[in-house]
Amino acid sequence: MALTITDENARELIESGKPVVIDFWATWCGPCVGMAPTIDALAQEYEGKVVIGKYNVDEEGDLSSEYRIMALPTILFFKNGKKTDLRLVGSQPRDVLDAKIKELLAL
Repeated sequence: MALTITDENARELIESGKPVVIDFWATWCGPCVGMAPTIDALAQEYEGKVVIGKYNVDEEGDLSSEYRIMALPTILFFKNGKKTDLRLVGSQPRDVLDAKIKELLAL
């Protein structure tokens, strides 16, 4: 199951230096809800290697404002305490997400 990321724990997770994947989503976003099982499965698959979490833009706001999230779902990738150039916007198939996570690990 993907970790719930909030404004309170996001900074600590990112600054840990570990690879972090954040799925910005909302309950009213059909593609977001459709991707949820894939995000959860990848979180389980990469447990211990990558922190994969979900950030609800309706319940939180600081992080989505900081990274100028304009469309949902948006997935950002962090490593060594910094946002990488990797970014996915819109619904994505599992193989695309998996490839981006492997790319993140290779950075």
